[in-house]
This record gives sequence, C-alpha cells and structure tokens, in this order.
Amino acid sequence: MGRGTKRALLLGAVPFLTLVLALPFVNRVEPMVFGLPFVLFWILLWVALTPVSLFFAYKIEKKYNPPEPDIEPGPAPDSDKPGEAPR
Repeated sequence: MGRGTKRALLLGAVPFLTLVLALPFVNRVEPMVFGLPFVLFWILLWVALTPVSLFFAYKIEKKYNPPEPDIEPGPAPDSDKPGEAPR
C-alpha cells in the first residue's frame, strides 16, 4: 500500500471516527448551537464535512497514485519471424 493510499484511508476514516467513536463524548444537550442540541449539531456538522473529507482523500490518492494510462489494444503480433513471407 502506497504512502498516498495510507493518507487517503486515514483521512477517509476521520468522519467515521468522529461520528461513531466520538459520539458518546459529545452526547449532551447543552450548549445549544444554532438552536440545536450539541449532539445534533455535531452529527449534522460531520454529515456536511464528510464529502469534503472524502474529496481531499480522493485528491491525495490521485496525487500519489495517478491512474495508469489506458493502452489501446493494437493488432496481435505475428508469430512469424520478420522478413519471412506469410504462408
């Protein structure tokens, strides 16, 4: 696994970790943020930030591991030796 892949996976895991593992630590009603209990604000915040995080993970993956160019299949090589007449 390349360096870019590890970084991209780590960055992609951040929303999961904040929504699943950090949720018990932010599970409270106070403080109210924009009229929402803090836990609901936390969930909505990370739902909105998840695509941003995944976009940057994609960019990192693409930077360190660029896609291989498509190679179009050409004609099959002849098994005859060069210079021989075809049979």
